[in-house]
Amino acid sequence: MKIVFMGTPEIAVPTLDKLLKNGMSVSLVVCQPDKPKGRGNKLQPPPVKEYAIANNLEVFQPEKIKNNTDAIEKIKSHSPDFIVVAAYGKILPKELLEIPKYAPVNVHFSLLPKYRGAAPVNWAIINGESETGVTTMKMDEGLDTGDILLVRKEPISPEDTTVTLSERLAEIGGDLLVETLKNYSNITPKPQDHSNFTYAPIIKKEDGKIDFKKPAIIIERMIRGFTPWPTAYSHFKGKMVKFFSASVSDKKGEAGTIIEVNKDSFTVACGEGALRILELQFEGKNRMDTKSFLSGFKVNIGEIFE
Repeated sequence: MKIVFMGTPEIAVPTLDKLLKNGMSVSLVVCQPDKPKGRGNKLQPPPVKEYAIANNLEVFQPEKIKNNTDAIEKIKSHSPDFIVVAAYGKILPKELLEIPKYAPVNVHFSLLPKYRGAAPVNWAIINGESETGVTTMKMDEGLDTGDILLVRKEPISPEDTTVTLSERLAEIGGDLLVETLKNYSNITPKPQDHSNFTYAPIIKKEDGKIDFKKPAIIIERMIRGFTPWPTAYSHFKGKMVKFFSASVSDKKGEAGTIIEVNKDSFTVACGEGALRILELQFEGKNRMDTKSFLSGFKVNIGEIFE
């Protein structure tokens, strides 16, 4: 079985890893180009590229995949039985989908048709879902609209962040893909119920801005769903404050106002209920638990987050 693998971020790495560990031949790894990161704006390779190089796999990083004849010919030259896609980051054109002998197979981190799109793990947490999962899908030209091959469910715990949930789904996705490819000839693809889909749009930095007029339970889910990026954030005395952990309280007060301070936390009133802040990062400071933060920075009842 000859495979061309297409993926870019950390969540795609376990899928590629499990293909190799199950003896499957990955002849080419396609990922998005290196991007500048950090204060020095130095080019950084995506996690899939780092893994591929460490395992002596050929890497290909086209600037674009649509209307790119060279990219299509490069992938076609490998004569793959399957093209496998896990969080590659771009919609694939028809001419690429027609290349593999058997099928282009996508590993999608939701229970399709729910949460089609770029950020299914984040939005499942933010929207308060109790479960999610992984779907393998025979790809078509639409956005996660292809026929379903296999599905595996996974509960979402009240403590899950995008990081913790992604780690579990990545492992599940790798196993489910291997099962899908090994049994492909015996799997009957199942059309999605297109009348019952939801969308998980790409996340923008401004999505993380907290409106304390919203209920505390919604803001707490934002904090978990927007970790590690863009983080849920607000402003205090003109400085940005990022929140990483909080618990919901039934205390009441004017939205955005600090209504309680103790030695290891402080509480901010919301539109409904309040949030007890447990971990944060003040602009110019390191991320820390609130107890450590309060040892060097004073906040007072009645002060306001904007």
